[in-house]
Amino acid sequence: MKIQSPFGPKIAIIKIPKKIVMKINNEVDNILKDKSKIKKSDYSKKLVGEVKQELELSKNFVNKYLIKFLKINVKNFIKQSSKKNIKDIQLKNLWVVRQFKNEYNPIHYHSGSISGVGYLKMPKNLNKGKKKSKTNGTIDFIHGSRSLLNKSIFNHKPRVGDMIIFPNYLMHTAYPFNVDGERRSFSFNLEIDKKTLEKINE
Repeated sequence: MKIQSPFGPKIAIIKIPKKIVMKINNEVDNILKDKSKIKKSDYSKKLVGEVKQELELSKNFVNKYLIKFLKINVKNFIKQSSKKNIKDIQLKNLWVVRQFKNEYNPIHYHSGSISGVGYLKMPKNLNKGKKKSKTNGTIDFIHGSRSLLNKSIFNHKPRVGDMIIFPNYLMHTAYPFNVDGERRSFSFNLEIDKKTLEKINE
């Protein structure tokens, strides 16, 4: 786990095991084969993304393959960031985002206490563009205003297997891209009990 503090709030960047990436992709692909499953899993009405499809994964799947991994890493993130141990942490929601050419996720923030995003599929030449900055298909985290020694924006060029953990209030946006293919990711929100939050904020 690599913890960064580019402008105040801490961000953790870790690697997801290939087995977990494969499990999630297989689950999504199975949902996409069945129209009734697509309808049942549709999560787009609850989200702000201007993207093709957003799907909620079943609780059974999440509890079997993901929850342990997420909780371990979030607890480690809190421990390394605040020197505090947390016991009670609950998953609030988890969904998959399927983003294609010219689609985007506007600037927004999440609910819960701790949020995260993990990357499952990336098109070739995702960042291809006219500018040197190459922000196409990337994610920006935004906090505060640009000032001396504070750029206020932290950009991450996602790769398959990357997972970023961050405080729920941290604003972020996923940029559109101009190549064919799917940029697939999952996002989640976890809730920390109030007593522990108070200790962390002391």
